[in-house]
Formats: sequence, structure tokens, C-alpha cells
Amino acid sequence: MLDEVEHWLRARSYTAADRPLPALLAAKRALGPQGTVSVVLPALDEEATVGAIVTAIRTTLMTPHCPLVDELVVVDSGSTDRTAEVAAAAGARVVHRDALLPALPAVAGKGEVLWRSLLATSGEIVAFVDADLRDFDPVFVSGIVGPLLTDPRLAFVKAMYDRPLEGPAGQLPGQGGRVTELVARPLLNLHWPLLAGFVQPLGGEYAARRPLLERLPFPVGYGVELGLLVDTLHLVGLDAMAQVDVGVRHHRHQGGQALGRMAAAIYRTAQSRLARGPLVRSRLTQFDRSPQGGFTPRTHEVDTQERPPMLEVEEYARRRAA
Repeated sequence: MLDEVEHWLRARSYTAADRPLPALLAAKRALGPQGTVSVVLPALDEEATVGAIVTAIRTTLMTPHCPLVDELVVVDSGSTDRTAEVAAAAGARVVHRDALLPALPAVAGKGEVLWRSLLATSGEIVAFVDADLRDFDPVFVSGIVGPLLTDPRLAFVKAMYDRPLEGPAGQLPGQGGRVTELVARPLLNLHWPLLAGFVQPLGGEYAARRPLLERLPFPVGYGVELGLLVDTLHLVGLDAMAQVDVGVRHHRHQGGQALGRMAAAIYRTAQSRLARGPLVRSRLTQFDRSPQGGFTPRTHEVDTQERPPMLEVEEYARRRAA
């Protein structure tokens, strides 16, 4: 098993510089309709960062000289700030989550937005990019779509990067992926060791071919990245998966309790794929210090819902057929 992972790391780990833009554009032209690229930014209250990301993609990867990306869609999942206005002003097509598949009531969660985004896009290659990135480099897009444009054997590509923990005291290199190191990486190494080579298994930047995404179930919440990774392995195998080094990722960090809720959702997603009996409890209780003394319990529901493969949704199947 170790030899297989090491072989995969040598054969399927790239850097963005391995595929310069002229080579990607030539490959895209040769593919014709099969080389169309959609970029999706799932967004919730990201007015501070979404505009710069959209601008960077449009001015570098959607120009007459470099038409790598065919459509750029921001899917707003209920922002209360100016996320939608800022994204539209920067040149993105903005779609509200609830406008996609309106007959099915939406639930809160990142995975729900990614799942519904398949109805808002038409590219044969779909790239997902989180909307809270700072100092955004368009290589986060070109890097992950590049292998899919140039290698027909590949179906799924994740970004890998340094992820510093940033705070008032400065940056702590390599300390930003706390849930990855404490939850996701141990789970993958113990139960899906073929996936042990992924540097950023929970990263929000990845690209895949539409026919694969259509066949995958989507956990509605924070478990979506781990679920997609495991299910992709089972559907297409490790050799159809790759990762690309795109540099450094700067983004907003969450507090400890939010990370705890994320960890619970990820563990639940893993448990459902291990088929080891029913979930005992789908709630997570956390504690806050009360001003009056003692601790106040706060209980949160853990995401347990998953959306079916999009090919099973009648409205989507009709659109694809048309």
C-alpha cells in the first residue's frame, strides 16, 4: 500500500508551472466543447474578498488573449452583506442558491451550494474556488484545470498549498489546517490509505469533469470535500486523481467551536461511508463560559443529509438532454 501511494505521489503530483498557459490554451482548443471550463465560487457573506477573486480571474483567464475560463459563476447562499452586488460589479454571473432547483427547498451548507451549482453551469470541466481567499492568484484556477485539459486519464484534481495560520502575532507556517491534521488526515490514513498522499484533502479548490460530478452524492455541509474525495476514489480509482501545487493559500480562519462543528460533520461523512451501523447521535454539544459563572451548553445539529447524484435529478437530466 505504501509503495502504491508513493508511486501515485511521484506520478500524479504536479506544480502549476508544469503546464504554462500557452500549453493549456492549445489543449483547450484541441478539445473543443469537451474543453469548456466553468469556475464556481460558493459564497456566504464574502463581500470583502469575492470581488478581488472575480476580477483576478476575469482579467487574466477570461480575456481575448487568454480565454481559458468560459464562465464564472458566484452562487450566493443567502448573504446578508453586499456579496452579490460586489461579485456582479466585478463581472461574475451571480445566482442565488434558492433559484436553482426551486421545487426542492434548500438546506444550509457549502455542499448544498456546490451540488446546486451544477445546474447553473455548463462547462465540461468544473472548478470550485472558495470565496474567502485573500491575495488571490489565478494559478489556483489554471493549476487545477490544467491536468484535466492535458491528460484524458484524469477526472479529479485538487490544489495543494502551504496554509499558514494567520493572526495578530503574524503567520505560523503550516499550522492553518487544524481540522485536516486532527480529523481528516487520520481518517484517510486509517480507512482509505490510498488517499493518504493528498496534501490538502479538505481544501476548497479542486476541479473535476462534469460526468464524474454528476455521479457523485454531495454531503450538504462541511463533509462535502471528504465525501467527494472518497467517492471519487471508489468510482474512478486513484490513477484518475491528481493534485497540483499552487503556492500559498491565505484566507479567514474560524474559531475553535466552529472547527469542532466542522470536525463532527467530517467524521459523520466518513462514518456513513464506513458502513458501521447507524449514527448514534447527530448533535454536537459545546460549552461557553457563562458571565454568571459555570458553563452554558450549546447543542448544534450535525449535518447528516446528502444530496443524490445530480444525474438522478429529473430537472438536471432534462437540461443535459436538451
